[in-house]
Amino acid sequence: MTTNDSPEQRRRDLAMIHLAKKDLGLDDDMYRDILQQCCQAESAAELDAPNRRKLLAFFRGRGWGRRDHTQKRPKNMNVPDRSRLLKKIEALLAEAQRPWSYADKLAKTMWKVDSLTFCEPKHLNGIISALVRDAQRHGRRTA
Repeated sequence: MTTNDSPEQRRRDLAMIHLAKKDLGLDDDMYRDILQQCCQAESAAELDAPNRRKLLAFFRGRGWGRRDHTQKRPKNMNVPDRSRLLKKIEALLAEAQRPWSYADKLAKTMWKVDSLTFCEPKHLNGIISALVRDAQRHGRRTA
């Protein structure tokens, strides 16, 4: 091992690789194919530090680690009267490539509420309208 490849760093890297595998929804065959193509290895345990970094960079390039659109989702995503509205907000945010914090700021500006979690359905409809108007201004999809 090199000086920058301590046992702790190796464990962290391997944990991140396996977390990426899980988050990206890779089955074992697909994961092994990626390992083979990217690093010419059969197992992550065989990887040295540069190859672990290369594999993690590959996963990041495929979208892993970009949690802006799912991070800090409202805790009431499955409440019956709000679920449909929050999913629409989520779709509009994803289309605009904006984080949930953007919608939280809209809620605070428009309704003086700290988070979408505390918004009533009428407030959520107002936020949807604001996001739709923004999408139309910028030529993005709204439906």
